[in-house]
Amino acid sequence: MPQEGYLRLGVNVDHVATLRNARGIAHPDPVRAAALAAEAGADGITAHLREDRRHIVDDDIVSLMAEIDLPLNFEIAATDEMREIALRHRPHAACIVPEKRKELTTEGGLDAVRGHNYLGPVVRDLSAAGIRVSLFIDPEKEQLDAALSLGAPVVELHTGTYCEVEDPTARAAELERIEIAAAHGSAIGLECHAGHGLSFDTVKPIAAIPTIAELNIGHFLIGEAIFGGLADAVKRMRRLMDEARATRSASGSSE
Repeated sequence: MPQEGYLRLGVNVDHVATLRNARGIAHPDPVRAAALAAEAGADGITAHLREDRRHIVDDDIVSLMAEIDLPLNFEIAATDEMREIALRHRPHAACIVPEKRKELTTEGGLDAVRGHNYLGPVVRDLSAAGIRVSLFIDPEKEQLDAALSLGAPVVELHTGTYCEVEDPTARAAELERIEIAAAHGSAIGLECHAGHGLSFDTVKPIAAIPTIAELNIGHFLIGEAIFGGLADAVKRMRRLMDEARATRSASGSSE
C-alpha cells in the first residue's frame, strides 16, 4: 500500500461540460480540458456521468476513452444503467458515488454499511470486467470496513466537510478524522484516495497524509481556469501537493 512518495492528481472535467451545456453547443470541450490537464501534470481524468446528464454526457465518455492517454476514473451511481455503460466502455476505474436528482453536487459519501445489498452486485460485475472499483465514502471506520467486505480495492474519502467548515478547531478535528480513516484503510489493505471541495488553501494538509495515494479535484480547478488558465491551475495544485508530501516525508524521516 502507498505510504509515502508520489501523490497522484486526478482532474475532474465535469464543469467544463456544465459551461458547454449552458449554451447547448460544442464549446468548451471537456476532452480538450482533459488534454490540457494531462500536459500540466495530471495523472488521471475523472468524469461523472449523472442520470440527468447535467454536465458530462455519453459522447464525452466515448471521446475521453478514445483521445486521452491517461487513466479514466468514471464516476457513476450504482444503477443498472450506469453499470451497463461502465461495462461497455471498461474504463480504468469506476468510482461509485451517491446521487440525488435535486442535489447541486455530491452530498456526503455512500452508506456502504446499509447499501451492501445493492452495492455488492455492482462492485462484483465491474471488478469481474477488470475495472478498478472505488467507493466514495465518508471517513469512518465502519464505512471502510464495509467497502472491504464488498470487495472494493479502493475508497475515496469525502473531504467536503473538512473544506467547508470554518472554525479552526472543527477543521483540525475533521482533518484528524480523515487521517485516522486513511491509516485504517491502509492497514486493512485498501488504497485510499480523497476528494471533494479541495482548493489551493485546503489541499496541503490532505496531501500530507502519507496513506492517501490520490486526490481528485475538479470544480475548484475549473473555476480557477477562468482567471489564470487551466494549465496554470493544475500546475499550481500539483506543486502544492508535491510540497506537502515532501515536507511530510522529510518530517517523518527525521523523527
